Amino acid sequence: MDSGSDVVRLLDRFEDVTGFLDGLVRWAVDRTPGAEACGLTVEEAGRGVTVTYSGDLAARGDERQYELDDGPCLQALRTGEVVAVADMAEESRWGLYPERALEAGVHSSLSFPLSLGERGRGALNLYASRPHAFTDADGEAGRDWAGQASGAMLVAWQMAERAKAVGDLTQGMETRQVIGQAVGLLMAQRRCTADEAFDLLKGASQRNNEKLREVAARMVAGHESDVLAAR
Repeated sequence: MDSGSDVVRLLDRFEDVTGFLDGLVRWAVDRTPGAEACGLTVEEAGRGVTVTYSGDLAARGDERQYELDDGPCLQALRTGEVVAVADMAEESRWGLYPERALEAGVHSSLSFPLSLGERGRGALNLYASRPHAFTDADGEAGRDWAGQASGAMLVAWQMAERAKAVGDLTQGMETRQVIGQAVGLLMAQRRCTADEAFDLLKGASQRNNEKLREVAARMVAGHESDVLAAR
């Protein structure tokens, strides 16, 4: 897989949130050897909902979990932990789900939790029609880009919903990219949620009377201690 920063670059390729999310699930499949499909799940009223997917295998794998309100992607969403299934035929977790998944053609899966700030929780779910499709390296690399995906998704949604309140987010591709990168970096460095990272950037912007993009650019350039001084 490429570095997580490639996730943020997807923001530059699409004009709306729907296009970005569709691109994200395709990106995840392209960057993960063995993956045949990917679904993006978010939590609504305590239940999982597929926002978008790439490949019918993902749609079937997700829906079987929602029917039972149990399964690996829901576990990843609810616990914040990566959940891997090497061989669904040998799986004993999640009650009836392994049997239902096999009927749907799912033989292995890899689910990454996403922190979506005020929107709650989500998960990216990779599926394969053969067992042992995913390696330990896939899981380790995915931990990095899933964090970047959380930050990029938050920025994309806030671009759509807060365009008037946060005008800096709509001033072009370069602005969107640098803010998304800064959010992802802060999440990793401070071990905080995407929403908390974005609030840190906004707070620094207000204190220093600077545009959000300028604060983010200095953050990305490696000056976190200066940018976020006097938290």
